[in-house]
Amino acid sequence: MKLMKKLGALLLALTMAVALAACSDTGSNPSQPGGGEGEPSKSVESAEPNQGGEPAAFTTIEEGKLLMCTNAAFPPYEMTDDSGNVIGIDPEIAQAIADKLGLELVIDDIDFDAALISVQENRHDVILAGLTYREDRDLVMDFTDSYATGYQVIIVNEGDDRIAGTNDDLELIDKDGNKLEDIQIGVQRGTTGETFCQGAHGVDHVTSLDNGSVAVQALINGQVDCVVIDKGPAEEYVKNNPGLTILEAEYVIEDYCAAVDEGNTALLNAINGALNELIADGTVQKIMDRYISAG
Repeated sequence: MKLMKKLGALLLALTMAVALAACSDTGSNPSQPGGGEGEPSKSVESAEPNQGGEPAAFTTIEEGKLLMCTNAAFPPYEMTDDSGNVIGIDPEIAQAIADKLGLELVIDDIDFDAALISVQENRHDVILAGLTYREDRDLVMDFTDSYATGYQVIIVNEGDDRIAGTNDDLELIDKDGNKLEDIQIGVQRGTTGETFCQGAHGVDHVTSLDNGSVAVQALINGQVDCVVIDKGPAEEYVKNNPGLTILEAEYVIEDYCAAVDEGNTALLNAINGALNELIADGTVQKIMDRYISAG
């Protein structure tokens, strides 16, 4: 497919820059939960065998716990309730995984880009945050199998017909098919939407914000002309903010996964094994159905 070839080329062109950025200090300082310098806990047997045929042992940062990081501003995948608890699709999937592994789930809500780094620095065992697979991210993290499909979409103000959709180069276009040059796009910092938009329109035409909620507020305030974000959160933001609408065309299709630090194969296999059992027995679909209505 022409779109996917161009998408692959775009991501490969950005691979080294983004991978280096992911390994640098972003200035965020998420709290390190009880794990000191990331010392592993005692071993636990994984369902995946090692080369000797015996179950491979995995470790977690804190004994008996699975430390998960997320950014709870991405409904319905992760958000907070009135009491400040992190809820949503990803926390429920993570809880089901932890239950299968006999671990207590601990969730920390931090900035998205800080969450990516936190797993790499062994401050957290795993990230579930509406995270999509990307080749540059795969250089520094190991990904599970996909458990959901995400669609990037474009939010605009109702009545604003300047944007008609995108072309095969991921550029936003008008109704005549011309690339929109005089446009400001709001995105969440550290996301694939940010990468796509910067690659198609340049950094000067992209406003990177802390989370989707802030990006949508910037659209309402007239600070940006549109917001590019995943379809699930977009639908929640539009539902709760009259005067906004989603363009019919889907921007980019991606796979949602969990991820652990690069090379943490035993933990990856344990989480992935539990995840696939939850997919096979219908648990994941039941969780998705509770938050996303069909049609």
